[in-house]
Amino acid sequence: MMPPAEQRGAVLEAVRHILSAMNLNCQVELREETQDGGKEALHVAIYTPEHARFLIGKNGQNLQSMEHIVRAMFSKNGQDVSKTILLDVNDYKKSRASQVLELVKAVVTRVRNTKKAEALMPMSSYERRVVHMELASMPDIATESVGQEPQRRVIVKPYNP
Repeated sequence: MMPPAEQRGAVLEAVRHILSAMNLNCQVELREETQDGGKEALHVAIYTPEHARFLIGKNGQNLQSMEHIVRAMFSKNGQDVSKTILLDVNDYKKSRASQVLELVKAVVTRVRNTKKAEALMPMSSYERRVVHMELASMPDIATESVGQEPQRRVIVKPYNP
């Protein structure tokens, strides 16, 4: 296991190396965050004025793939990083999470009124986690992830003890 300072430096260098190989001019920042549940994460924020669409891809698929590659680089070399590695481009994930939560509020209202379960659209694991964490505080609502990637989705349903 690498010491924390080395982990931060290695992750930052790996992301910069990938972006350099893609010949993209980007600003890269790294910060440590504590996620819900107390798990530590290394959040790599990539800012680019003109290449965001290319880095994010359709529905965030390119961003998700780049995040997977960075994680794989460390697990393959035996340099296991003790913290979760999260990548974001121009705060895409943050704005996407806000959009998803707005949609979920309407779904929760419908589920409460109809007492019937409702499936959300397919989402990334990050988005599903945001939904589960947000709705966990609602005692009358339960959530469940179903399906296989890339069609995995959250079911929002009334809680029946």
